[in-house]
Amino acid sequence: MDKKSLSERDICTKFIAPAISAAGWDIQRQVREEVSFTKGRIIVQGKLHSRGKSRRADFIPYHQPNLPLAVIEAKDNTHTVGDGMQQALDYAEALDVPFVFSSNGDGFLFHDRTGNAALTETELTLAICDQLKASIAAARTNHAQLAESLVAHAVAA
Repeated sequence: MDKKSLSERDICTKFIAPAISAAGWDIQRQVREEVSFTKGRIIVQGKLHSRGKSRRADFIPYHQPNLPLAVIEAKDNTHTVGDGMQQALDYAEALDVPFVFSSNGDGFLFHDRTGNAALTETELTLAICDQLKASIAAARTNHAQLAESLVAHAVAA
C-alpha cells in the first residue's frame, strides 16, 4: 500500500490513532476524534447573514472530561509532518490547550505552548512513542497540580 495514496482519514486510522494508543492513551475514554468546537464566524452583509466554516480538530486528548490537553492535526501523506501545525496552533489557541501536534503518518511535530520547555518544537518519529508518553504524563501531572492549586486558592479566598 502506497502511503501517499491514502486519505487524511486513512492516515488517522492506520497510523495516528495507533500511535496515540501506543503512547498510553485510551482512545475510547481519553481521546475524541473529529471534534467540532465552533460553528463558524457569523458574517453579516446588509440584511443578509451566513456562517463561515466550522472548525474541527482531528484528535483531542483529554486529561479529564472537559479538560483538553492537546490538539493533534492530521494531514495526508502528500504533506510534510509539520504542514498542519499552524492550523493546530490556531485550534489550540481557541481551545486554550498547552500542547499541539501535527502529523502526516510518518511522525509527529510537537509544539509546547507553555513556554516551559527547552525546545518549543520537536519532531518525533512514530518509533519514539515512549518519549511522547513521558511528555504527556508529565503534562498531565503539571495540569493536575495547577488545577489543585487553583481550587485550593479559590477555597481559601
